[in-house]
Amino acid sequence: MNILNLRKLLVGGLLLGACVLGLKPSFPIYAQNDEVKAVTDVMTREALAVEQGDLAALDKIWANSEDVTVFESGHANYGWNDYRNTHLAPELKEFKNTKYSFSDMKVKVDGKTAWVTFKYSLAAEMGTRKIESGGLGTAVLEKREGKWRIVHWHSSAPRRAPAPAASPTPKA
Repeated sequence: MNILNLRKLLVGGLLLGACVLGLKPSFPIYAQNDEVKAVTDVMTREALAVEQGDLAALDKIWANSEDVTVFESGHANYGWNDYRNTHLAPELKEFKNTKYSFSDMKVKVDGKTAWVTFKYSLAAEMGTRKIESGGLGTAVLEKREGKWRIVHWHSSAPRRAPAPAASPTPKA
C-alpha cells in the first residue's frame, strides 16, 4: 500500500469516526428537548391556574414542601403553605377578570434541576381598582417523583416613577 492510499484510508476512517461520534449525542439532545418542553408546560399551566384562580391546579405544579421559597417585589415567603395560604390564596380570591402570561421564556435543564427566566404580564380587577403590572422573573424547578415542581420563584416589577410634587397654589 502506498502512502497516498494510506492517507485516503486514514482520512476516510477519521471522517467515518467523526460521523459515528456525531450521531451519539443526538439522543441526549432529544431528551433535553423533551425536558425543556415539560418545564415549559409547567410554566404554561402556572399562568393558566393563576388566571383561573385555581389553587388545586397550583398545588400540583408547586412542590408542597417547606423548602419552597418565593421572593416577590421585596417580600419573602418560606414554604408552600406560607406562600399559598398567606399570599397567593387571598390575592387570587380578590382578583377578577385576570390575565396572566409569560413571554421571552428561556428554559435550562440540568439533570433534575431546571430554571426559567421570563417576563410576565398581569392585568386584573380588585374591586373597583384595575391592576396592570409586569416585570421579570426566575423560576427554579426540581424533578420530584418523575414530575417537574416549582421550588423557587423570584419576580420583580420595575420601579415606578415617584408621583409629581404638588404645584404650589398661587397666592391672590
